Amino acid sequence: MTIEDFQAGFGEEPGYLDYGRVGPLSRAVVEETTAFGLVLERARHGSMDAFGEQDARVRAAAAAVTRFPAEQIVFQPNATQGLMHAMFGLTGTVLLSPDEFPSLPIAAVRAQEALHVVQPAWLETDHGKVTPAGIRDQLEQNVAAVAVSLVDSRTGYLCDLEGIRQVIGDRLLIVDAIQGFGVVDAPWEAADIITTGGQKWCRAGWGTGVLALSERALDRLTPVFSGFTGTEESEPWGYVPPPADGASAYRVSNPDPIAEARFATALEEIDRVGVAEISRAIAERVSLVIELADEFAIPVSSSRDEQERAGIVVLSPPVEQVTLLTASLHNHGVTATTRLGSVRLSVHAATSPETLDMLRAAFVSYATAATY
Repeated sequence: MTIEDFQAGFGEEPGYLDYGRVGPLSRAVVEETTAFGLVLERARHGSMDAFGEQDARVRAAAAAVTRFPAEQIVFQPNATQGLMHAMFGLTGTVLLSPDEFPSLPIAAVRAQEALHVVQPAWLETDHGKVTPAGIRDQLEQNVAAVAVSLVDSRTGYLCDLEGIRQVIGDRLLIVDAIQGFGVVDAPWEAADIITTGGQKWCRAGWGTGVLALSERALDRLTPVFSGFTGTEESEPWGYVPPPADGASAYRVSNPDPIAEARFATALEEIDRVGVAEISRAIAERVSLVIELADEFAIPVSSSRDEQERAGIVVLSPPVEQVTLLTASLHNHGVTATTRLGSVRLSVHAATSPETLDMLRAAFVSYATAATY
């Protein structure tokens, strides 16, 4: 599959620059959803067996992208549930930044409050950047795990997983991968726990996600909220068996097979074209967006270094002009996220020249109004 074939599967209207919030469904995902919806509608004799095949399919697709064995991957309805499994399953101190997306610190604190076996240690960051040096300087002997975001949702910073692994030794490395999963060619082998959802950069819609666990994670985590499908028995009537010995222990109930089919379809496309190829296409478009911002003297607070960025560009105009920039984008049909005094643009592999023209027009309006 070529990058051009992949780009042809984008169907959103021009002006969409908000993949960090949600990615419009890919054409292949829409077609797969429709096909399985028709199967479920008709319920023809023998047709329902296809739903039972989707769990193995999505785990195989996730294995191809993450390079984790399929048997060490379990489907989740969202990234946050994967984080909850990780935090509630830990014993010891977990080092993380309080400025991560709320899913991560809240999961750590809820686990502490409920079980009293995990203790958050709050990492001081370099202007929101979680770096190997920062972790090294604050890594106490009692830290059992370090938790990070692959890409910071506010700063767009792409963390150095390999560098962090070198610093933390054999401690568990937990990665909230949802920002950038499927478009960042990350060294997943450095991680012990990867949790992600498919509704953003993978364009698979809500209700999709996976939790991938290394052998070390499987050995050290406890599957605290493991449901009846998390056992070795298909239907354990009359008694309560222990959790399964493996990643499947982290299942709470039967997964949504149509959601699994959606995510599998998206991941199969990503694997066919190659994450590295997608990443290169995004990098080119991110550079164009940064050049546009520079042309109109709009401060860019996210990193310009390709090694420290993914698909997010963060604009930080003067505080009194944030509303003006947001309004200019809105008036020219550009979809973006404004949060905490900055504007976040999320660029994907098929961001079109027409979208960049719309962004330029918005910047022209902003610059003109700001001048006067």
